[in-house]
Amino acid sequence: MTDLSMLWEVGLPLAGTAGGLGYAKVRAPRVFWSLVGLPVATTRFAVTYRSTMDVCGLTVQPSRFRAFLVRNVARRADVQPVPPKVRRIRASMTGLRITLRLPAGLEPADVMAASERLRHAWGVHSVNVVTVKPGFVELRMTGYDVLRRVRMPRRIVSGPMSVPVALREDGTAFVRDYLKVPHALTLGANQSGKSMYQRNLIAGLACLPVALVGIDCKRGVEQRGYAPRLSALATTPEEADDLLDVLVGEMEERFDLLSAYGAGDIWALPDDVRPAPVVVLVDEVAELFLVATKKDEERRDRMVTQLIRLGQMARAAGIFLEVCGQRFGSDLGRGATALRAQLTGRVVHRVNDKQTAEMGVGDIAPDAVVTVLTIPPDRPGIAVAGDTSGGWSRIRTPQLTAAEAAAICAAHAHLTPDLPALTPYRPAAPVHVGVPAFAPLVKPSPVTP
Repeated sequence: MTDLSMLWEVGLPLAGTAGGLGYAKVRAPRVFWSLVGLPVATTRFAVTYRSTMDVCGLTVQPSRFRAFLVRNVARRADVQPVPPKVRRIRASMTGLRITLRLPAGLEPADVMAASERLRHAWGVHSVNVVTVKPGFVELRMTGYDVLRRVRMPRRIVSGPMSVPVALREDGTAFVRDYLKVPHALTLGANQSGKSMYQRNLIAGLACLPVALVGIDCKRGVEQRGYAPRLSALATTPEEADDLLDVLVGEMEERFDLLSAYGAGDIWALPDDVRPAPVVVLVDEVAELFLVATKKDEERRDRMVTQLIRLGQMARAAGIFLEVCGQRFGSDLGRGATALRAQLTGRVVHRVNDKQTAEMGVGDIAPDAVVTVLTIPPDRPGIAVAGDTSGGWSRIRTPQLTAAEAAAICAAHAHLTPDLPALTPYRPAAPVHVGVPAFAPLVKPSPVTP
């Protein structure tokens, strides 16, 4: 009886603890990582670091002076290879960040090539290698799949024209910074999460003092709900043609202003004369390329030319492009490749054909095309984000409904700048059709005598 009671007193708490940790591993991975994963991964890293670096080929032969000291001062005949020196270890709610000082003979590409072997050796979910400065790299380890349930970091470093849009696979935030990457191309098939990405982007831009210009040739189905925050909206190719002409005229007027003050861009102007930045949101770029008649071809060539002009010169004038589409290829027509060359940032969700993936990221990171083509259809929102510097990473946007994005735009309608050139294109607020504000819980029935 005593043994049974002791087993009950000891076994029940252990079973409860094991069950709680198992539940936390599935439903609360951050808690499980903090309690179990982090201590285990840190210990495994500290114990096996030197041997892991050796078997992964990330060690170099010591210098002659080091070998002399080992043989004559330490009195050891065997001279061990030298691994990268650990400079800093930082823990987070998603993983570990380890800064390494590379010895002479190693380069960041060597560590990047061994990232998959390091992941298996230390039992973590992923290992991403980032170059900090010459001679230093940072290993960003994640203890679990942070893209399964997206939770944005609490602290995000942002600037005057930056918007946190998604979460990277290394646990950091993917920030859309228009001062660093002025124009971008976003691609994705139906149900790929492209619309979710646009909602998060528009919701973030709505909180900034910028002018939002929408071009949605699907009769405004996607962008009409954001009307309270939009400075202009075009819902047909004809309206888009006129609006692009107005934007080019606005750009030329701003160039005259920059020339008068001798400034290189609008950020060098005094605050009292600086015009508001403009972000042009093109929802479906293919609708601007498709034509049916000869007259439509002239309009298409004019619109594409204006878009290319904005992509080439509008950054200094504070006008930025966000071009989105389901498919993008050279077969869209003349000017498609030239337009893509002006779009520095690339975000590609799941696509239906290889050519779209190649047009999106093939020219900046050929190895990312395979990653795009392997995005599963049951995980919408996952995409490959990169820029013309060659770097890329997998990201995923958090859930945000169209109603929530529209509510954010309506709440920040007072931030809409007043641009006289865009006033004729200012959209009217959409008509909301829904249930009454008060509805009885019980269906009323007539009183019978």
